[in-house]
Amino acid sequence: MSGGILSRALGGHKAAGREAAPFPVDKPEAAWKDDLTPEQFRVLREQGTERPFSHPLNDEKRPGLFHCAGCGTPLFDASAKYDSGSGWPSFFQPLEGAVGTSTDHVLLSPRTEVHCAQCGGHLGHVFDDGPAPTGQRYCMNGTALAFEPSR
Repeated sequence: MSGGILSRALGGHKAAGREAAPFPVDKPEAAWKDDLTPEQFRVLREQGTERPFSHPLNDEKRPGLFHCAGCGTPLFDASAKYDSGSGWPSFFQPLEGAVGTSTDHVLLSPRTEVHCAQCGGHLGHVFDDGPAPTGQRYCMNGTALAFEPSR
């Protein structure tokens, strides 16, 4: 990969094809900057990507729920998490109605971007190379997630 493509893949970019639709959780950019860490803001609000194997949630194995780090919406049950070997937390399915998708044209071929259905925060991408029962791999940025272990 050329340096420009790789830097866009791992850095911030605006996902092409993503309409500026209102979401139930809608805040001004300044409020997001106040509420999120700089890295969370870069990933969730600027469609950035963290480096693989860099976030502790990649290794999280306890039962519980993964929430949007931006708005707290439950996104994935830990029972849907698996080790894809990609270096990012991976799931075979989200909770019903928790995420939305759009087409991302940043790299050479289009990808399907995954965002929080409540705040529109960028979570990662979904690929059709996952395990049964869905055949999908929801490849998420750990910094876009917050984990709540079961009690």
